[in-house]
Amino acid sequence: MKLSDFDFDLPEALIATRPARPRSAARLLVAHADHLLDLHVRDLVDVFRPGDRLILNNTRVLPVRLFGTRQRADAVAKVEVTLLDPTATGWRALAKPLRKVQVGEVIRFGGDLCARVVQKSETDLTLEFNLKGPDFDAALQAAGQMPLPPYIAAKRPADAQDKDDYQTVFARHPGAVAAPTASLHFEPWLLQALADKGVDFTEVTLHVGAGTFLPVKVDDVTTHKMHTEWGEVTPQAAAEIAATKQAGGRIIPVGTTALRLIETAALATGQVQAWRGPTDIFIYPGFRFAVTDGLMTNFHLPKSTLLMLVAAFMGAGRMRHVYDHAIANGYRFFSYGDSSLLIP
Repeated sequence: MKLSDFDFDLPEALIATRPARPRSAARLLVAHADHLLDLHVRDLVDVFRPGDRLILNNTRVLPVRLFGTRQRADAVAKVEVTLLDPTATGWRALAKPLRKVQVGEVIRFGGDLCARVVQKSETDLTLEFNLKGPDFDAALQAAGQMPLPPYIAAKRPADAQDKDDYQTVFARHPGAVAAPTASLHFEPWLLQALADKGVDFTEVTLHVGAGTFLPVKVDDVTTHKMHTEWGEVTPQAAAEIAATKQAGGRIIPVGTTALRLIETAALATGQVQAWRGPTDIFIYPGFRFAVTDGLMTNFHLPKSTLLMLVAAFMGAGRMRHVYDHAIANGYRFFSYGDSSLLIP
């Protein structure tokens, strides 16, 4: 299985830099095993059935992109920092320019927020902040910007609008540094309309990491090592999924993050169990899905692990047909782009 098997040409004009407004106005490509439908996300009320259960990732994205300064004598230099994940002593982070930052230096981010560099490697550093708990959360919210994906950040800087746009309406548990983007299309009225029809919801938590944007660098994709992300499926969530399966309903994760988490929780027994911890599950063609009956997801990058997951779920040939149709019909791609509903 070669990396080139998951490549395709995408016109740059189809890369979305802002979401559709309203959110539910985004286009929706419904892909069954034998036909395609061009709809909009608002039409999901007519697509889902009573008894279906949508799995929602309720992680909350932190505004982890910070701009600060460091000072040596009278010289002041700018430093851009992106927080990756918390450690025992602070936060692991990327920095630009990394090579010029020294251990022991203090980076000031404005307001009351600053951090000391306590460790440094060839790729990242560890920062110990002066604030903790709610004080840190408030200062980060004031000083930080949303960590937009590289393909958006290369086209425009993050702004105040992204703090709303790059967050789901059901975000509850802070910890992600990237959004579960398939969920960005939902609005409160749509969730209520689906509930009124008899569609059920289960929330799980997977804190999406920056590793979701890392490229695959090996030609034999089966040798790729996935990044690790922390997640939780509560006993209540596991029981709800089991009840729906027993009743003959469909389990439909909203996003690849929710799918990866529930399939992780089902690895041991073939059924979703209560589960909590880090997962580095890598889903590529040949994977046997234990739980998932459908998947709502955006359109993904060429050669990405997310595209490999789609190919595993729908079949490589069907995946290529879906993406050819999306490109030919002008669907918008990636995090702020349009959506698909995949039913194998």
